[in-house]
Amino acid sequence: MMPALRTPAKAGELLLREPMSQHTSWRVGGPAEKFFKPASVENLAEFLRDLDADVPVFWFGLGSNLLVRDGGLPGVVIAASGIFTDLKKIDDQQVRVGTSVPCTQLARQCIRWGMGPSEFFAGIPGLLGGALAMNAGAHGSETWERVTSVTTIDRQGELHKRSPDDYQVGYRSVIGPGGEWFIEAELQFDAGADASMDTLKEMLARRKDTQPLGLPSCGSVFRNPPGDHAARLIEACGLKGCRIGDAEVSEKHANFIINRGDATALDVENLIMHVQQTVADVAGIELIPEVRIVGEETL
Repeated sequence: MMPALRTPAKAGELLLREPMSQHTSWRVGGPAEKFFKPASVENLAEFLRDLDADVPVFWFGLGSNLLVRDGGLPGVVIAASGIFTDLKKIDDQQVRVGTSVPCTQLARQCIRWGMGPSEFFAGIPGLLGGALAMNAGAHGSETWERVTSVTTIDRQGELHKRSPDDYQVGYRSVIGPGGEWFIEAELQFDAGADASMDTLKEMLARRKDTQPLGLPSCGSVFRNPPGDHAARLIEACGLKGCRIGDAEVSEKHANFIINRGDATALDVENLIMHVQQTVADVAGIELIPEVRIVGEETL
């Protein structure tokens, strides 16, 4: 593979043939044709307006719930984690938060402000933007239960203020206006609800004890089916430790697939499909991936 090339793009940074393995939590994935890091909202809007209409755009956050295939991503990947980082208190119940704010940071600050229940955000890996895009949740709560409005940006660089009514929100699923990406949200918490830093620390400690956090993974690979847990089904099928190449079903948490060092995206995807097929054959249940799989299969 040719090395990544850096070229100026107004005030932002444009990388050519940038390896996505350097940006995803699985540490796998082929190159992005173009990888743009905007310096500001205005810089991003101008960049989007200058793009040809037929150029694919992929919005990238922290890469914590993403499998990029070995062939990489065509078009432009926009990595906006350096902007949209504001986190402000509106009143005693509401906050305005940029989509590049880590969910754990959001939880900690809301607790400091006495807003609850906000602890569950600490159980969501990655940034708020990803949590909005998939209605991520933890400990029985979900992101969109707290959303009162969102701000988006479209292909023409125009901003839109939208309400939850503009979206179809379900379990790990959000469908809304096409060609728009989240840049900010307003969240509301409950008056008088307990907001405990001790509870947050207990959640983080439990996560550390039950999940393979020190190894490259994407978090939970599959959605929980109704009335059951994907991890229980996978473990019951004897799949803990199952391995394809350097991709392995975690011995610590069966709904995690870890990269033992030299896994390829194909190894991970093949293991995902093997787990799905085995659980379907043994338990008669179809596991639906929670992870997003994108890109080309080969270079």
